[in-house]
Amino acid sequence: MVIIEQIDTTSRAEVDEFIRFPFRLYKGVPQWVPPFISDVRTMLDKQKHPFYEHSEADFFIAKRGKEVVGRIAALHNRSFNKYHGTKQAQFYLFESIDDQEVANRLFERACEWAHQRGLTELVGPKGLSAFDGYGIQIEGTEHRQMMTMMNYNFPYYQRLVENLGFEKEVDFVSCYMKKEAFQLPEKVHRVAERVREKGTFKVLRFKNRAEIKKWAWKIGEAYNKTFINNWEYYPMTDGEIQFLLDNLLSVVDPRLIKIITYEDNVVGFLLAFPDISAALQRQKGRITPWGVVDMILEMKRTKWVSLNGAGVLPEYHGRGGNALLYDEMQETIQSFHFEHAELTQVAETAVQMRKDLISLGGVPYKNHRVYRRSI
Repeated sequence: MVIIEQIDTTSRAEVDEFIRFPFRLYKGVPQWVPPFISDVRTMLDKQKHPFYEHSEADFFIAKRGKEVVGRIAALHNRSFNKYHGTKQAQFYLFESIDDQEVANRLFERACEWAHQRGLTELVGPKGLSAFDGYGIQIEGTEHRQMMTMMNYNFPYYQRLVENLGFEKEVDFVSCYMKKEAFQLPEKVHRVAERVREKGTFKVLRFKNRAEIKKWAWKIGEAYNKTFINNWEYYPMTDGEIQFLLDNLLSVVDPRLIKIITYEDNVVGFLLAFPDISAALQRQKGRITPWGVVDMILEMKRTKWVSLNGAGVLPEYHGRGGNALLYDEMQETIQSFHFEHAELTQVAETAVQMRKDLISLGGVPYKNHRVYRRSI
């Protein structure tokens, strides 16, 4: 018999039980990259995470006897619903053994939680912040997860949720690009060069974190505005922008962050991250002095880079900003020691960028699907 228990988020023992389940579930799976335990703990801390400034979430585990066999989070993002005029609940952090009964009980509890709040639809996986990663992976599970910027799951997850009547809401596709394959058409180079010569658009580069910090808040505001036409958008609070920036600065190589300005206003950005997945796997979710050293060394030796954050404000599309962005993207891939690049989780609602990336040599190789179901 499967029993569902709600986690008391003030109980360290219960929070640990929730956090530790996937470490057991994916033990020995080479494609899975463990999250930082402290990051997941922050998600469950209603005094620390900025999501709780405007919204609410609860967390549940499934047990068979004394054994944990699944978990799920139920979220009510009031800011998203207010902006879009919807009544959606979200689910996140879903994990389960390959057992339909476990999945059924977990989602029944999440739907009950949502119904109690007057919500009419359950959508997910969708997390508490912009870098939490979206969707259940339905393609490319043979490939290693890109750090903690996306979710990884066993192939049977798709069957578990679709058997419950969930249907596609939106797909997030990640593209693979080999260094030599990224070739911009000559006309794009010419447009980028003309834009530089005019001097209205400029590219700012950084040598260290101190330089980035001077521009950090403007980068955060631009990030918030750039994806205003995307499915996942809602206006972030100042606390959420600061949270995003703090996470960004903790893992960044300053040389891989570039921003595009127009008359000294930030109108675009390129956020690239060395893939430190191997170090994260070795550290098993822990942050120790040696772990920090290991991650720094991995940043220098990895041959992979993630481009997870690239865009130009919508009002500057068609004015040369995009050409400049792609030109800088090519420079980032080809001027460093990387041999492989992943363009991480581009929503299908970002139609033009998806077309551009494929035409530039990107090969879709992972697909994460966000699902929806009426309650």
